[in-house]
Amino acid sequence: MNPSGTTMQYQLAQLNIAQFRLPQEHPANADFVNNLDRVNAIAESQPGFVWRFTGEGNDALDVQAFADPLIAVNLSVWTDIQSLVKFVYRNDEHKQIMRRRKEWFDKLDFHMVLWWIEAGRIPSLDEAKIRLELLRRNGPTYAAFTFKQPFAPPTGELLNPFKDECA
Repeated sequence: MNPSGTTMQYQLAQLNIAQFRLPQEHPANADFVNNLDRVNAIAESQPGFVWRFTGEGNDALDVQAFADPLIAVNLSVWTDIQSLVKFVYRNDEHKQIMRRRKEWFDKLDFHMVLWWIEAGRIPSLDEAKIRLELLRRNGPTYAAFTFKQPFAPPTGELLNPFKDECA
Protein backbone atom coordinates (compact mmCIF):
# COMPACT_ATOMS: atom_id res chain seq x y z
CA MET A 1 0.00 0.00 0.00
CA ASN A 2 1.10 3.56 -0.58
CA PRO A 3 0.58 6.40 1.95
CA SER A 4 -2.94 7.11 0.64
CA GLY A 5 -4.00 3.55 1.50
CA THR A 6 -4.46 2.40 -2.09
CA THR A 7 -2.59 -0.51 -3.61
CA MET A 8 0.41 0.56 -5.69
CA GLN A 9 0.42 -0.65 -9.28
CA TYR A 10 3.65 -1.73 -11.00
CA GLN A 11 4.95 -2.05 -14.53
CA LEU A 12 7.98 -3.84 -15.91
CA ALA A 13 11.04 -1.91 -17.09
CA GLN A 14 13.56 -3.60 -19.34
CA LEU A 15 16.95 -2.69 -20.71
CA ASN A 16 18.79 -4.69 -23.29
CA ILE A 17 22.06 -3.76 -24.88
CA ALA A 18 23.92 -5.09 -27.87
CA GLN A 19 27.47 -4.58 -29.06
CA PHE A 20 27.77 -4.13 -32.81
CA ARG A 21 30.57 -6.18 -34.40
CA LEU A 22 31.28 -3.28 -36.77
CA PRO A 23 30.44 0.43 -36.51
CA GLN A 24 26.71 0.97 -36.74
CA GLU A 25 27.00 2.77 -40.09
CA HIS A 26 28.80 -0.20 -41.71
CA PRO A 27 26.85 -1.73 -44.62
CA ALA A 28 26.89 -5.12 -42.84
CA ASN A 29 24.43 -3.64 -40.29
CA ALA A 30 22.01 -2.25 -42.87
CA ASP A 31 19.36 -4.97 -42.48
CA PHE A 32 19.23 -4.43 -38.73
CA VAL A 33 19.17 -0.63 -38.91
CA ASN A 34 16.64 -0.62 -41.77
CA ASN A 35 14.24 -2.86 -39.82
CA LEU A 36 14.30 -0.88 -36.57
CA ASP A 37 11.35 1.39 -37.35
CA ARG A 38 9.25 -1.59 -38.42
CA VAL A 39 10.10 -3.68 -35.36
CA ASN A 40 9.64 -0.70 -33.02
CA ALA A 41 6.20 -0.07 -34.53
CA ILE A 42 5.32 -3.72 -33.94
CA ALA A 43 6.43 -3.44 -30.31
CA GLU A 44 4.38 -0.29 -29.81
CA SER A 45 1.27 -2.03 -31.18
CA GLN A 46 1.55 -4.98 -28.78
CA PRO A 47 -0.84 -5.39 -25.85
CA GLY A 48 1.04 -4.37 -22.73
CA PHE A 49 3.48 -1.95 -24.37
CA VAL A 50 3.74 1.32 -22.42
CA TRP A 51 6.82 3.31 -23.49
CA ARG A 52 10.25 3.09 -25.12
CA PHE A 53 13.34 5.28 -24.94
CA THR A 54 14.35 7.12 -28.09
CA GLY A 55 17.13 9.52 -28.99
CA GLU A 56 16.87 12.26 -31.59
CA GLY A 57 15.07 9.98 -34.06
CA ASN A 58 12.62 7.11 -33.73
CA ASP A 59 15.18 4.82 -32.08
CA ALA A 60 18.06 5.11 -29.63
CA LEU A 61 20.95 4.33 -32.00
CA ASP A 62 22.24 7.91 -31.72
CA VAL A 63 22.53 7.67 -27.92
CA GLN A 64 25.93 6.65 -26.59
CA ALA A 65 25.03 5.34 -23.15
CA PHE A 66 28.28 3.47 -22.55
CA ALA A 67 31.95 4.27 -23.14
CA ASP A 68 32.01 1.77 -25.99
CA PRO A 69 30.44 3.50 -29.04
CA LEU A 70 29.49 0.09 -30.48
CA ILE A 71 26.92 -0.57 -27.72
CA ALA A 72 23.29 0.09 -28.64
CA VAL A 73 20.56 0.38 -26.00
CA ASN A 74 16.88 -0.53 -25.90
CA LEU A 75 14.93 0.62 -22.85
CA SER A 76 11.17 0.10 -22.56
CA VAL A 77 8.28 -0.29 -20.13
CA TRP A 78 5.53 -2.93 -20.29
CA THR A 79 2.43 -3.53 -18.20
CA ASP A 80 3.67 -6.97 -17.14
CA ILE A 81 6.28 -9.60 -17.86
CA GLN A 82 3.90 -11.79 -19.86
CA SER A 83 3.32 -9.00 -22.41
CA LEU A 84 7.06 -8.53 -22.92
CA VAL A 85 7.62 -12.30 -23.26
CA LYS A 86 4.90 -12.51 -25.90
CA PHE A 87 6.57 -9.79 -27.95
CA VAL A 88 10.18 -10.92 -27.52
CA TYR A 89 9.71 -14.67 -27.92
CA ARG A 90 6.39 -15.18 -29.69
CA ASN A 91 6.10 -12.36 -32.21
CA ASP A 92 7.24 -13.85 -35.52
CA GLU A 93 8.62 -10.62 -36.96
CA HIS A 94 10.66 -9.89 -33.85
CA LYS A 95 11.89 -13.48 -33.72
CA GLN A 96 13.08 -13.24 -37.34
CA ILE A 97 15.32 -10.30 -36.42
CA MET A 98 16.50 -11.95 -33.18
CA ARG A 99 17.54 -15.09 -35.06
CA ARG A 100 19.93 -12.96 -37.12
CA ARG A 101 21.53 -11.08 -34.17
CA LYS A 102 24.85 -12.94 -34.52
CA GLU A 103 25.28 -11.29 -37.94
CA TRP A 104 25.39 -7.87 -36.32
CA PHE A 105 26.29 -8.24 -32.64
CA ASP A 106 28.93 -9.80 -30.42
CA LYS A 107 27.85 -11.88 -27.44
CA LEU A 108 27.69 -10.03 -24.13
CA ASP A 109 27.50 -11.83 -20.80
CA PHE A 110 25.06 -9.31 -19.33
CA HIS A 111 22.89 -7.84 -22.02
CA MET A 112 19.42 -7.64 -20.47
CA VAL A 113 17.86 -6.70 -17.16
CA LEU A 114 14.29 -6.43 -15.87
CA TRP A 115 12.91 -4.61 -12.82
CA TRP A 116 9.58 -3.35 -11.47
CA ILE A 117 8.71 0.35 -11.38
CA GLU A 118 5.69 2.25 -10.13
CA ALA A 119 3.04 2.47 -12.84
CA GLY A 120 3.31 5.71 -14.77
CA ARG A 121 6.98 6.30 -13.95
CA ILE A 122 9.51 6.43 -16.78
CA PRO A 123 12.93 4.98 -15.90
CA SER A 124 16.06 6.90 -16.81
CA LEU A 125 18.90 5.46 -18.82
CA ASP A 126 21.18 5.96 -15.81
CA GLU A 127 18.80 3.93 -13.64
CA ALA A 128 18.74 1.18 -16.27
CA LYS A 129 22.54 1.05 -16.38
CA ILE A 130 22.63 0.75 -12.57
CA ARG A 131 20.16 -2.14 -12.74
CA LEU A 132 22.30 -3.93 -15.33
CA GLU A 133 25.36 -3.47 -13.11
CA LEU A 134 23.42 -4.80 -10.09
CA LEU A 135 22.54 -7.91 -12.09
CA ARG A 136 26.16 -8.35 -13.17
CA ARG A 137 27.45 -7.99 -9.59
CA ASN A 138 24.76 -9.81 -7.61
CA GLY A 139 22.98 -12.11 -10.03
CA PRO A 140 19.17 -12.03 -10.24
CA THR A 141 17.52 -10.29 -7.29
CA TYR A 142 14.29 -8.40 -6.86
CA ALA A 143 16.16 -5.20 -7.88
CA ALA A 144 17.47 -6.61 -11.18
CA PHE A 145 16.41 -9.90 -12.73
CA THR A 146 16.02 -11.85 -15.97
CA PHE A 147 13.35 -13.82 -17.81
CA LYS A 148 15.06 -16.99 -16.62
CA GLN A 149 14.81 -15.93 -12.96
CA PRO A 150 11.90 -13.47 -12.72
CA PHE A 151 10.63 -11.84 -9.55
CA ALA A 152 7.01 -10.96 -8.88
CA PRO A 153 5.94 -7.34 -8.59
CA PRO A 154 5.43 -6.12 -5.02
CA THR A 155 1.71 -6.87 -5.41
CA GLY A 156 2.52 -10.51 -4.61
CA GLU A 157 1.34 -11.85 -7.96
CA LEU A 158 3.00 -15.15 -8.87
CA LEU A 159 5.00 -15.23 -12.09
CA ASN A 160 5.20 -17.77 -14.84
CA PRO A 161 6.01 -15.59 -17.85
CA PHE A 162 6.28 -18.43 -20.36
CA LYS A 163 2.97 -20.09 -19.51
CA ASP A 164 0.59 -19.90 -22.43
CA GLU A 165 -2.78 -18.50 -21.46
CA CYS A 166 -4.59 -21.09 -23.55
CA ALA A 167 -2.52 -24.08 -22.42
